Amino acid sequence: MNYWDYFPMYALVAALFWILSMLLHISKNKTIGHTISLISAIAGTVVIFLFAIRLWLHLERPPIRTLGETRLWYSAFVSLIGILSFIRWRYKWLLDYSLIMSMLFLFITWRHPDTYSKTLMPALQSFWFIPHVLVYIFAYALLAVSCIIACWGLYQMYRNQFKDSLLVVANNIVYMGIGFLTLGLIFGALWAKEAWGHYWTFDPKETWALLTWLAYLIYIHIRYKQPNKKKAALIMLACSFVILIICWFGINYLPSASQSVHTYTS
Repeated sequence: MNYWDYFPMYALVAALFWILSMLLHISKNKTIGHTISLISAIAGTVVIFLFAIRLWLHLERPPIRTLGETRLWYSAFVSLIGILSFIRWRYKWLLDYSLIMSMLFLFITWRHPDTYSKTLMPALQSFWFIPHVLVYIFAYALLAVSCIIACWGLYQMYRNQFKDSLLVVANNIVYMGIGFLTLGLIFGALWAKEAWGHYWTFDPKETWALLTWLAYLIYIHIRYKQPNKKKAALIMLACSFVILIICWFGINYLPSASQSVHTYTS
């Protein structure tokens, strides 16, 4: 039996834990409600990581080859980041957003399954394959959280309720995110050298990965050089995530993608 057949059961259990976590935020007893909410959120995330690990063992390869498999890790990482953010900054809305996004990606994976195979093409049988993909997925999860912070900040500016503390949170998340993007670029270059003999070939995926990295670098530059231009920084942060989405999903629909060596993700 294909272990993916168990995915709906794991996804449902995780979703129930996450829904319970969000409902507990409205508890009248803040201390007990928040504690149980956090435990429930952690339980749902553990369920998804458990499925990913057991799938890894079943497939006898890392489950990061297809878009469906990367969506699985994305769901786990987004919820994990939401939990860590809640522990650090106590933003309930940020935790709720992370859990909703995780459930959305689980639902997409359930509705649009890939063809799951144990085989890996020769280019993917590399030491660099696992760290390259995982650090990118973790970076994408971090930067998705920074995007919602940017959108929330712009909304607060519209309502004249903006607080500078929100930008501090965005900065910290972007710093971590671009750090993992940088590692992803380095690991990808080392992988390309091993698999195809060149560190960089301006493949469409490589080009958009570089554009994504530069977009977030521009945000950091604005915050460092023009700290008073808060609205411009938030707009740049939101637009950067659009470039990231094009790099992750949209590149597959571009005409140039037919010649890309990254079409294994389709």
